[in-house]
Amino acid sequence: MADRKIISKETEVSEAVYGLNETLFHNANGYIGVRGCLEEGVPEGFDTMRGMYINGFYDIIPMKQAENLCNFVEEKQTMLNVADTQTIYLYIGDEKFTMTEGTVLKHQRTLDMDAGITIREVIWRSPKGKEVSICIKRMTSFEQLSLFTMEYQVTSLNFDGKITWESYHISDVTNYSNANDPRLAAESEKYLESQVLSAESGKSLSVSWTVKSGLTMCAAVSHRVRGEVLVENTVQQEGTTVVYQVSVNVQKDQAVTLGKYTVFTDSVHSDNPPEDAKAQMQAAWDQGLDYFYQKQRAYLKHFWHHSEMEIIGDAGMNQAVSFNMYQLLQSAARNSNCNIAAKGLSGEGYEGHYFWDTEMFMIPFFTLTNPELAKMLLTYRYDSLDAARKNARLLGHQKGALYPWRTITGEECSGYFPSGTAQYHIDGDIAYALVQYCLTTGDYEFIKEKGGEIIIETARLWLDVGNYSDGRFVINDVTGPDEYTCMVNNNYYTNCCAKYNLNWAVTAYELLKEKNEIAPLVQKIGITEEEILQMKQAAAAMYLPYDEKQKINPQDDSFLSKPVWNLKETPADKFPLLLHFHPLHLYRYQVCKQADTVLAYFLFEDEQSPEVMKRSYEYYEKITTHDSSLSTCVFSIVASRLGMEEKAYEYFGDSAKLDLENTHNNTKDGIHTANMGGCYMAIVNGFAGLRINQDGAALAPFLPQAWEGYRFKFRYRGNLIQVIVADRQVTVRLEEGGSLEIAVYGEKYLLQPGEAVTLDVKSSDI
Repeated sequence: MADRKIISKETEVSEAVYGLNETLFHNANGYIGVRGCLEEGVPEGFDTMRGMYINGFYDIIPMKQAENLCNFVEEKQTMLNVADTQTIYLYIGDEKFTMTEGTVLKHQRTLDMDAGITIREVIWRSPKGKEVSICIKRMTSFEQLSLFTMEYQVTSLNFDGKITWESYHISDVTNYSNANDPRLAAESEKYLESQVLSAESGKSLSVSWTVKSGLTMCAAVSHRVRGEVLVENTVQQEGTTVVYQVSVNVQKDQAVTLGKYTVFTDSVHSDNPPEDAKAQMQAAWDQGLDYFYQKQRAYLKHFWHHSEMEIIGDAGMNQAVSFNMYQLLQSAARNSNCNIAAKGLSGEGYEGHYFWDTEMFMIPFFTLTNPELAKMLLTYRYDSLDAARKNARLLGHQKGALYPWRTITGEECSGYFPSGTAQYHIDGDIAYALVQYCLTTGDYEFIKEKGGEIIIETARLWLDVGNYSDGRFVINDVTGPDEYTCMVNNNYYTNCCAKYNLNWAVTAYELLKEKNEIAPLVQKIGITEEEILQMKQAAAAMYLPYDEKQKINPQDDSFLSKPVWNLKETPADKFPLLLHFHPLHLYRYQVCKQADTVLAYFLFEDEQSPEVMKRSYEYYEKITTHDSSLSTCVFSIVASRLGMEEKAYEYFGDSAKLDLENTHNNTKDGIHTANMGGCYMAIVNGFAGLRINQDGAALAPFLPQAWEGYRFKFRYRGNLIQVIVADRQVTVRLEEGGSLEIAVYGEKYLLQPGEAVTLDVKSSDI
């Protein structure tokens, strides 16, 4: 397989390209994230989001409500830009290196996904004619999560003389803001107070504390120079900024290197951030950069071995798929104090909040490739279960738990409840992801220790929010995934989620009871046999809207009574609609931001016949804008399952390259992590037809006409399975584990380690 690399050749000084590449070439490891900004900064007047972030580190800021109604959310958490240690200025003699002065003979950036580093290469001729080659490597370490490194190498190409670096440690920073975009913070307030604890001998240590949340973080910086004669080495401190200046003499063709280590610690993850920062910096310093480069490559070798995916015959698509998987890995938290933000750790879009996106679009990737991380992400929801119970009480529910639509700590951070808090389906989403994790891994202990409590507490909420009407269990005044239609009765997707959640609460209870292990849960949350019976009855009576006239599933009770939005006559510059039309105006039309009922067909396909799903799919396809990045991947998956192979591939293409080609024109604000997970599912659950349920694992692959083939691996019940679809055949091989029964095209096969079954590829016609 070819090296996994993304390369950008930046031949012109461009604000748009710089902004995009700050995202595409960011470095992250689930704990810290660093935007891929130019070390020397952008030209004056250019927009830039110069950020370094810690997952789960936040401050609390007010959300002003026009009317102070009962239990409205009046404050929220926001992820913070914690420092700037990526700024380094370079001087060739007395000439400062910039992209706008002198002549840039080469400028190229590379993301090396096998080595886990980014590389920036520049060949620059100064105004006075001195030429240098610059190579800057960056890494956020998977071995030591607190560590970010930079290796700034300069080679003289045509002169003897002095070069100087000025390396900055700036602890007084602010967040980026854009008042015209609701997906970003509207203010650029100062959330951190900072002070420098020490600055000497190329080392510095700063501490910052949040204004309101009571959190602290530390940044420690150290430098190491490799090269010839050291001319000057000084440390200057101006307030909360420390500047390390080092000069060296070079001769023609000689290379010198400045190594810069940054360590971040914070009080969310450490009891003593300053002492922890010192200790971790010493550990990093003692090991050295080469050690961490080797560990980084070894970590990724293991990752790619267990999650390998290759598109055969389409190098561009193969690159895009690898990029998406790598970004998911960079974004995922490594402990249960935090989760995956909508933009990962690549930018400040959505203020670092965690959404239902994690459970529906990202955890499935980890469940199939890295179940330990999937379990960690689900454990975050368990650790925030008390906050979900509190949230339910605020909304008037006496029992159960309601997870927030957007959050960092577990408390609701959405100020606009119609399209936020009203999305009760998030309870069902979390329950669904949890069940899929347990079905895939067989991890019964998680059900016993954590998962059973989550499933039952979320199921309790449906009993309280829903009611019986004409013998049907109905759920009123909620919002589904489609944010262009809010506060409706019987959203089809939500009711499907509730039914699934209720049924699995009954199953979890009965499983624990069968194993004589239900007593601790009964004692802790007081669940009763009567409640379990009520859950079973509510699930059986759940109302799933169906229109007899059109023979489709309406998105909700009132959806089909509204006029249809004329998408064909809507000017291109009016998309996304949410930025150009008042929400109430959108709510009164049949127009969808994203897959809603169609998403339900992917997750709960047994609820309807293929014929009903196909008619509904074709109906919603005409009125969906795909303004949400969560949409096209879902349309691709369902098209695959309905036998519409060409359409499945068309939607997949829109999804796979969304960030690399910046198709939504907002990647500069951060990657679209949920879409990246959806892209993975479009191949595995769509093209390959992977389904995992109580009956086991099953595959029904087809091969898109544009590809020569594809291959991937997934984990199931401790086994590692490889699937290859090529040359009109599908091969399923058991690479690791014990014996495994798996269904292919409806027929079951028993595989032993190293054995494979090979069959002719079939069409996916319904």
